[in-house]
Amino acid sequence: MFKKILGIFSNDLAIDLGTANTLVLIKGKGISINEPSVVAIQYDKRGREHILAVGQEAKDMVGKTPGNIKAIRPMRDGVIADFNVTEMMIRYFIEKVHNRKGLFSPRIIICVPFGLTQVERKAVKESAMSAGAREVHLIEEPMAAAIGAGIPVKDPNGNLVVDIGGGTTEIGVISLGGLVLSKSIRTAGDKLDKSIIDYMKKNFNLLIGDRVAEEIKIAIGTAIQLDEELTMQVKGRDQVAGLLTSIEVNSEHIREAMKEPIKEIGEALKLVLEQTPPDLAGDIVENGVVLTGGGALIRGLDKYLSNLIKLPVYVAEDPLLAVAKGTGKALEEIDILQHSAYED
Repeated sequence: MFKKILGIFSNDLAIDLGTANTLVLIKGKGISINEPSVVAIQYDKRGREHILAVGQEAKDMVGKTPGNIKAIRPMRDGVIADFNVTEMMIRYFIEKVHNRKGLFSPRIIICVPFGLTQVERKAVKESAMSAGAREVHLIEEPMAAAIGAGIPVKDPNGNLVVDIGGGTTEIGVISLGGLVLSKSIRTAGDKLDKSIIDYMKKNFNLLIGDRVAEEIKIAIGTAIQLDEELTMQVKGRDQVAGLLTSIEVNSEHIREAMKEPIKEIGEALKLVLEQTPPDLAGDIVENGVVLTGGGALIRGLDKYLSNLIKLPVYVAEDPLLAVAKGTGKALEEIDILQHSAYED
């Protein structure tokens, strides 16, 4: 009874704590925050840290800050790389959406990659508790992605979801409300960006940063050969002459640049299919594979993977928000939460 009373007076939250973006949903109200997972820290003369900006404002500062300011991405490869800054970021987002002072702290469910160790899971929970949560539950990313994509996860049928985020690609076979088989690899959006940076440096002697690489990936990135090539002007610094310059690149260049990371995602998917129990494999042949996450938006990735595994591959509706929506639905439906969340 007391827990029900607490629920009335607090805004319970669902958080998709992503490497690239953090989304916060308020129970019964939907997505309240969708911001880059970036924090800008300013250091005073005594070396003390102060939050200057969080989210999009902080991301706009990446690569452009003076010596006393650092724009930090506290999540790397789907895990907490900087515990203190992650806590600052979670606290900032909680306070931003849960601003009714004097009332009860929120109950929070946080989506985490399948591959997190128990130590890393504990760090995520402690960050949220330190940031003001009264109760913290964790749900694994493949399950959240499947729920958000509208897959009937509680049915006795096998479904396979591939969530390509910023730091990790999560692959899960789901049946009867649980993960039968899952694999997490640290090849995803960030690695695709890095492959573009390396390609531009090697083939064009052009030095670019993470932000520009991401813009290239979104604008002209592709997993298959296109009927009509896309082109883009890219600005950077010539590493030989040391001068600022601009060159034109096309979608074929970027397909070549991203070839190896995309191949790694395909190989991981094949490995999961090879390990899937026969009865569930038959269901997956019928239902196909569902793609979620920002990586699902890469042109032709569904066709590339379909040709590789000889099965239908579909991009979920609104793939960028699938994990966040699934995490929110898990908070709404306590039976899904109890089946899917990790408890210590």
